[in-house]
Amino acid sequence: MSLQKDPEGNEKKYLHQFADLKEKRVLEVGCGEGRLTWKYAGASSLTVGFDPDHDALRVARAESPHDLQKHVHFANASASNIPFSKETFDIAILAWSL
Repeated sequence: MSLQKDPEGNEKKYLHQFADLKEKRVLEVGCGEGRLTWKYAGASSLTVGFDPDHDALRVARAESPHDLQKHVHFANASASNIPFSKETFDIAILAWSL
């Protein structure tokens, strides 16, 4: 039996219910393998996810849906040293990162 994360789709439902991501520039802190990224990135104008885990970022890039590749980017970074100015993004998402 494989582990299923959020089989009911609650993450996507509530994320879109409480955060207007349409045409926003989104920064995802601790994006990991991009599991949550793909649930909202289609609504954003730009999504940048960062994570300190090289292997997780490799998976995120490899599993990037073709139609999102032009406006979703991944960076190797830590939350203690975010390599972007605060004016770069409209909203930041932090989920499952603590």
